[in-house]
Amino acid sequence: MVEMRKPLRRSRSNRMVAGVVGGLAEYWSLDPTLARVIFVVVSILSAAFPGLLVYAILWLIIPEGE
Repeated sequence: MVEMRKPLRRSRSNRMVAGVVGGLAEYWSLDPTLARVIFVVVSILSAAFPGLLVYAILWLIIPEGE
């Protein structure tokens, strides 16, 4: 049986800047604070993961939630 997932959207309630990480947290059923900490830590520790650039791209391509 195929489980229907809700579409990926930027969060309107769990937002600090644009709701990108909050939307990802809702999509993956994670705590938004935990998702933000993971995003920041990975951005800082990985030179190959330019966090601000990725965030900006996701801001542009993920539609805002309802």
